[in-house]
Amino acid sequence: MAEFVVGGAQMGPNQKADSRKMIVARMLALMEEAAGRGVELVVYPELALTTFFPRWYMENEAEVDAFFETEMPGPETAPLFERARELRMAISFGYAEKTPEGRHFNTSILTDRAGNIVGKYRKIHLPGHSEYDTERAFQHLEKRYFEPGDLGFPVWRNEGVIMGMAICNDRRWPETYRCLGLQGVELVMLGYNTPSVNSQMSAEGLKERLFHSELSMQAGAYQNSTYVVGIAKAGVEDGHPLMGGSIIVDPDGFVVARAESEEDELIVASCDFAKCAFGKSTIFDFARHRRIEHYQRITEQAGVIVEV
Repeated sequence: MAEFVVGGAQMGPNQKADSRKMIVARMLALMEEAAGRGVELVVYPELALTTFFPRWYMENEAEVDAFFETEMPGPETAPLFERARELRMAISFGYAEKTPEGRHFNTSILTDRAGNIVGKYRKIHLPGHSEYDTERAFQHLEKRYFEPGDLGFPVWRNEGVIMGMAICNDRRWPETYRCLGLQGVELVMLGYNTPSVNSQMSAEGLKERLFHSELSMQAGAYQNSTYVVGIAKAGVEDGHPLMGGSIIVDPDGFVVARAESEEDELIVASCDFAKCAFGKSTIFDFARHRRIEHYQRITEQAGVIVEV
């Protein structure tokens, strides 16, 4: 079983005016710091290359597409792969993907330590709405700009560890972790861009949102005996605050590394993946204890149906 050092590269805000080159330079600086601390895999957040553009209502297709990548790596992102290859460091980061067919996804990728892309995930649990909402304090238009992911929840054996990815709102859904857990996942990489306040409930502030974020990731880690690396893009982007709270959680559900700021900040943990085995072979030995004959409602029903 592998043991290696994982880094979480929390990023501060990306302003709309920031170029890809400027943002990639910050990512490279975090990578250099990670190399100095012995990191072998570094995880960046959701939509690492841009501002969180779903906060704006846009009708012009060209304006929207400016936030999307049509190739990975491309000319502006190639330096990330080149430096990671030189440092023998695996990387994972999120971005807005436009496919050759013109489809749009909120995507995350994973490389090996040779800089080869070995995994791709497309966000499944898209929050928010698709049309301008006058009742919200600000817009959250992911359903307008992205399709739900079409790749499921795959895993990959990378550097001797079974790895999976998720993005932002996915962390709030137990189905995410269980689909990965049923494939033996040992490391879940999860980037997010989460507003510091709820656009529909002003009473839910930063304290509550940080609690719910940690609760979700700690529960997912414990209930599936896996490490979870949850990494934010944070700070005030174009006048809109995003929360930090990046953490690394061990297979017992304990936080083993935590970011303290809302800026570019590296958190690091030495992960012993042998620790995943105990839970997977005892209380969460799925083969012995799951009772799938009683779970049909989970996949046959989406909304609540009250029958009493």
